[in-house]
Amino acid sequence: MNVTNEEQYIDALLETDQVLEQIRTATAAQGMPDIAVAPGYGRLLTMLVAMNNVTKALEIGALGGYSGVCIARGLQQGGSLTSLELLPQYAEAAKRNVTQAGFGDCISYLVGDAKLSLEQLVERNEKFQFFFIDADKEGYPAYLEYAIQLAEPGAVIVADNILLRGRTINEHKQGPAVQAVRGFNQTIANDPRLQSTLLPGYDGLAIARVLAK
Repeated sequence: MNVTNEEQYIDALLETDQVLEQIRTATAAQGMPDIAVAPGYGRLLTMLVAMNNVTKALEIGALGGYSGVCIARGLQQGGSLTSLELLPQYAEAAKRNVTQAGFGDCISYLVGDAKLSLEQLVERNEKFQFFFIDADKEGYPAYLEYAIQLAEPGAVIVADNILLRGRTINEHKQGPAVQAVRGFNQTIANDPRLQSTLLPGYDGLAIARVLAK
């Protein structure tokens, strides 16, 4: 086993998931960025959804459908995932990929500005038991607030890339995305509405449980 860091060691222990690898390959072939959740965290998404008996999940950022399949795998029978995606071509690619993976019937897509879609969900009084945030980083603080509004008591909120490949902890980096993620991390770690932890592996992952109001 030739590995150079902890993540590679863990990944080498896990059997390759052919379905997810096909999605990653298809995503790259369509000219989309290779920024899907890390395989180890993809497994964690499936586990968290299954362990919390989730029937209604929401993800912000579909990309090529990789995380969508991870979430869908953990849903209870008859469960559903609503996926928000800014770009129509990404949503179409994700729909093709998740359908090929066998989850097309349980995943629906809302295309356009995620904040507008979230506002519509709030107005309809929709509620969800699981959230995955993996979209534009400047939007993370707003996405967290919307997730809390849309959450059933005890719902789980997960967010990827909270370290921004080291930029979050680099005091010389002060761009809007970095500052937004720093604010998001501070909120999710200390908000009294949440019980949370932050994991440093891969590019960082935040996990929170929404406490009963």
